[in-house]
Amino acid sequence: MSNTETKTESSDSLITTDVETGSNDRTAPSNRTAVAARDLNVYYGDEQAIDDVSMEIPEKRVTALIGPSGCGKSTFLRCINRMNDMIDVCRVEGDVEFGGKNVYDGDVDPVALRRKIGMVFQKPNPFPKSIRDNVAYGLKIQGFDGDVDERVEESLKGAALWDEVKDQLDSSGLELSGGQQQRLCIARAIAPDPEVVLMDEPTSALDPVAASKIEDLIDDLAEQYTVIIVTHNMQQAARISDRTAVFLTGGRLVEYDDTTKIFEDPEEQRVEDYITGKFG
Repeated sequence: MSNTETKTESSDSLITTDVETGSNDRTAPSNRTAVAARDLNVYYGDEQAIDDVSMEIPEKRVTALIGPSGCGKSTFLRCINRMNDMIDVCRVEGDVEFGGKNVYDGDVDPVALRRKIGMVFQKPNPFPKSIRDNVAYGLKIQGFDGDVDERVEESLKGAALWDEVKDQLDSSGLELSGGQQQRLCIARAIAPDPEVVLMDEPTSALDPVAASKIEDLIDDLAEQYTVIIVTHNMQQAARISDRTAVFLTGGRLVEYDDTTKIFEDPEEQRVEDYITGKFG
């Protein structure tokens, strides 16, 4: 990882509940930093879950977080959009920069932050609503004054689901298959037009065919969004990611580099041992 601390582009939208409804200007992937952690430490009570992690995540790339269970990768992911705020015993020290600002500053509204940093969870969690209302849910909450139906269609197309559900938008999202439900959740996450999409093991509950569709979709999403994914599947990380961060025991970031380098020629022996199955 470069020692150069690249500043993320400034954005005042994190400080207010106002939401810009214009689409983001997303061009070809650049070397700009989307999210940066600086000396990040996270505790659950007295137990340390993240130990002094610093890393810069590039925009419009897929960054995979891998490591054994309990290594802190999901905790790190949830720090980015402050989902850990919902855990009473969780304490965060250090900085997570997004939009040129530390998201833990006192004037940052977590709700506004989560409009810019969407999240998809391990198990599909559609609401007991119609497919249309699932996708439009966030838009209505934020007072979106554009064409909701148009945005719903765009989001379902972006999640590679439109052709399968366009004639049943009033049907319950719970009637879809597991893979379709997960893509519906992805459509819901991208409908508010975020800049970053977090994914916490999004294929672990799916069959191989459905998982393959999600992997193909992630590749497409990275053309417009910064995607950060936690996965236990190292082959999946090797297939879909541009950068890979390896967390091992104690919440330490052991190595972070281009995915090809991590899987073919890691610097750390511990990383090679983990990737080759000697532990974990």
